[in-house]
Amino acid sequence: MAHSPSYSVIIPVYNSEGSLTPLLERLAQVLPTLSDAYEVILVNDGSRDRSWEVVQQLAQTYPWVRGVNMMRNYGQHNALLCGIRLARHEFVITMDDDLQHPPEEIARLVEKLAEGHDVVYGTPLHEQHGLFRDLASQVTKLALQGAMGAETARNISAFRVFRTQVRDAFAGYRGPFVSIDVLLTWGTTRFAAVPVRHEPRRIGRSNYTFRKLVVHSLNMMTGFSTLPLQLASLVGFAFTLFGLAVLVYVIGRYLIEGGSVPGFPFLASIIAVFSGAQLFALGIIGEYLARMYFRSMERPTYTIRATTVEQKRDPE
Repeated sequence: MAHSPSYSVIIPVYNSEGSLTPLLERLAQVLPTLSDAYEVILVNDGSRDRSWEVVQQLAQTYPWVRGVNMMRNYGQHNALLCGIRLARHEFVITMDDDLQHPPEEIARLVEKLAEGHDVVYGTPLHEQHGLFRDLASQVTKLALQGAMGAETARNISAFRVFRTQVRDAFAGYRGPFVSIDVLLTWGTTRFAAVPVRHEPRRIGRSNYTFRKLVVHSLNMMTGFSTLPLQLASLVGFAFTLFGLAVLVYVIGRYLIEGGSVPGFPFLASIIAVFSGAQLFALGIIGEYLARMYFRSMERPTYTIRATTVEQKRDPE
């Protein structure tokens, strides 16, 4: 008899009391068609509405649902990491709680994974976000290119499936800044993507603002990549060459014309340019020092307040 794969679905929950029940109803129709062994882990990331109460009710309704309540809001990726570490089955599926990732599309990701990949993303055919959110998503993907490669970063989304064994590569990660997509690159380079439907949000509104996504991008660049430091070095080298060129110009004009370059504005502009370059480089170095400082404090990636009582381990 062929081995039946098993799945753990991880869903970070934040202020989504209205969308959780219809989402689980759809998952209840889809998951039995994929496997006989599955679970859904709902990680409540410090919601300010009744999301935790809804999670508890769903855990009572569906024996394969497990709920985790965080002590406070740690962020989507931290909540995902918590759920991933609790997953008990051989494949992990991650998706959002707002019904924009159709559960019916999971089968397409699973089929692609069976071709020998370790991570498969569900890339939206048409993203259903506003202008600023789409722009922020592009900023995030640009930030990921240094850590993941341009082709992989172009296709990332929160709708993904991967082999649970990949998490072994980041089992010891304890930093407060988390990017699941970067952590997955620590375990494999076998990525793929398939186009999927991306439905408009019908309940509530997005909790990801343009500012939050930009901050997340900056955290990824300084937390998982040395690209900003290399950029600072290149800026410093470029302005060193510029300074040498200005020096040659000043000395050459003095030798040829017998006078110095007149004008305070010229001197002031040169000083301003070099000062700006130095402050830019110092700012980048400061960001890295801040990351080192936070890691030395050993701030937890997440803290669990409570979990739901399990009914049974697997559906029968």
